[in-house]
Amino acid sequence: MDLSQYLSTLIIICHLSQKSLTKAIPRIQDSIGGNKLEASNMTDSSLFNSELEFQQQEELYQQLLSQTMGGIQTENPVSKSIRPEPGLCIKTVSEPSKEKVFVNICQSSSVPPPPEISREELVELLQSEDPSEFRVPMSLGMPHTEMDNSSQGCTAYDVVINQEFFQKCKNDPLFQQFVILVSVEGLENKYNLELNREWKVLKNRKFLGSLSAQDIRTKSKPVIQELHSQENPDAAAKRPEFTLLVGPPVGPPEYLSAEIKLPGVTSSRSLVLDVGEDRLVLTAQPSLYHLDIFHPFLINQESSVAQYNSSTQVLTVTMPVISS
Repeated sequence: MDLSQYLSTLIIICHLSQKSLTKAIPRIQDSIGGNKLEASNMTDSSLFNSELEFQQQEELYQQLLSQTMGGIQTENPVSKSIRPEPGLCIKTVSEPSKEKVFVNICQSSSVPPPPEISREELVELLQSEDPSEFRVPMSLGMPHTEMDNSSQGCTAYDVVINQEFFQKCKNDPLFQQFVILVSVEGLENKYNLELNREWKVLKNRKFLGSLSAQDIRTKSKPVIQELHSQENPDAAAKRPEFTLLVGPPVGPPEYLSAEIKLPGVTSSRSLVLDVGEDRLVLTAQPSLYHLDIFHPFLINQESSVAQYNSSTQVLTVTMPVISS
């Protein structure tokens, strides 16, 4: 792949959940008139039209290479090891074998929290046709063989969720049952299991066996950055106003459209946008805005497009839905 196509003053990093691939996408197109994105853009392999001529890109690349990169690095996702703390222990059986299975729901501040949701909103969500639209970040550990109180062999799984969210679930029976459900479904999907829904929360045991460290994936650092943005994002950066729309209004969802208001941002050159299959992270430099949200659906990262209207100072990100 030609190195020049990686160059931009704004990049989007697409994190693929099951592939160790990070793709740098050319920068968001400034739009003075605020025209709608054409449908053909959704299949354009480059996603965005570069505003730099080839010669300018080559010159910028040489500067980036010498001043910020020091060489192209292998684009592997960054991970770190965490040691979770005990939480709840759930006892159930696998189907149809009826073998004992224990689920250790653990906690760690290193796991990001889910979007904020009230008890009333959770009730409404659970009564909806598709409650899976609310996603809880979690780390699903490998199965490990343990011995139960009867000295019988069994299988245990460790599920790690955000520590603050765990405390919320621990103190509210509705949230507790919800997090158990999504943990069980997560294990079923990952390991092709079928677990009995008549589980039991063990009162005098917070975990079964020994808790092992888990590796969790962290957000990869952009391979190419702006020359003038070497500082870290300021913790005081404001959360911008935004709306997340699902289209079409009737029928199965086909795309998500995020409209983010960025007063004071005059050009897309100060924006860094990371689009993941279930997450969107936006930073407006220097330390103006920071937004980190989860999508209600899985989206097609490679076909996502973004457009910044410098007149209205609104960023529009259009993301095709691949799974609801």
